[in-house]
Amino acid sequence: MGITKKVTVLAVGLGLVTLSACGSSGDDGGADGGGSKTVTLVSHNSWAASKDVIAAFEKQSGYKVEVLEDGDAGQAVNKAILTKDNPQGDVLFGVDNTLLSRALDNGLFQPYEAKDADLILDEFRVDGDRHRVTPVDTGDICVNYDKEWFSEHDLTPPKTFDDLVDPRYKDLLVVENASTSSPGLGFLLGTAAKYGDDGWADYWKKLKANGVKVVDGWEQAYNEEFSGSAGGKRAKADRPLVVSYASSPPAEVIYADPKPDTAPTGVAEGTCFRQVEYAGLLSNAKNPEGGKALLDFFISKPFQDDMPLNMFVYPVREAAQVPEEFVKFGPRAKDPETMDPARIADNRDQWVKSWTSLVLK
Repeated sequence: MGITKKVTVLAVGLGLVTLSACGSSGDDGGADGGGSKTVTLVSHNSWAASKDVIAAFEKQSGYKVEVLEDGDAGQAVNKAILTKDNPQGDVLFGVDNTLLSRALDNGLFQPYEAKDADLILDEFRVDGDRHRVTPVDTGDICVNYDKEWFSEHDLTPPKTFDDLVDPRYKDLLVVENASTSSPGLGFLLGTAAKYGDDGWADYWKKLKANGVKVVDGWEQAYNEEFSGSAGGKRAKADRPLVVSYASSPPAEVIYADPKPDTAPTGVAEGTCFRQVEYAGLLSNAKNPEGGKALLDFFISKPFQDDMPLNMFVYPVREAAQVPEEFVKFGPRAKDPETMDPARIADNRDQWVKSWTSLVLK
């Protein structure tokens, strides 16, 4: 999700080629795309899939998958807009509901209704009958807390947005920059959904007065500033609250050695904002047929079942499998904040501008 609490793609280990140049040089069957046997996926840095699942797709479809990672979700979308007349690839993955209108308004995608699109859960469908994007995954952006830190300090962890401005939690929270980070923007939208047009700015004034720390992106916030993460412990981090994901606690369990019986981190469920990530066939894609096959693959049951433990997100397809670790350590928020994409489109840029002036200056 944009960015999101996901595993870094180890492209070689997955049997993929991660490109560092601007565009694909793989063209096994011709440069016009009609006979190309390479399909290029443009994504943020957190796309991942199991080697055998990718291999099965490549064998079945006849296409070799190449991946071009392009930074955070916001960076990937902005670069795709700048290069839309000569796109870097065929499919863009990772544009989420916080950035969707920017992508659509700039004509990034051409219509395509993916196979089995009727099996996508209704709550995640957007764009009516135009089918410019395909929902792929969902997750909740939430404040995470370090259980051990709060136990040692005999302090109850916060549960809600209101709690975060309580003086008891002064200088404890780190958040991502809303202008550069997908989870940072999601958290800002969560506060706008919670407090409305007239209240969100006053809330952030209180949060700033209570010592909130802002960093550029999720990697820095979670792995360098947050005391509850494995990376944060190594970095001697001192902030026990961080904007991350509801799926971060199961990730801490799965990648721990030895594995603990309980997650070392928890989620403040009253601070969650629901994120949905989409993929779309890029306008002027050189291999549109390969791109269509890739979009079909993204909502196929093998990929949807495989995705959670690779990208630490939830599937959007009916009856897709949810790992036991998610159910036990990282259930979806019961009542997250949400926002209509049209409202995001109308207000996002002004909210970010106001937030930047209010919080960063």
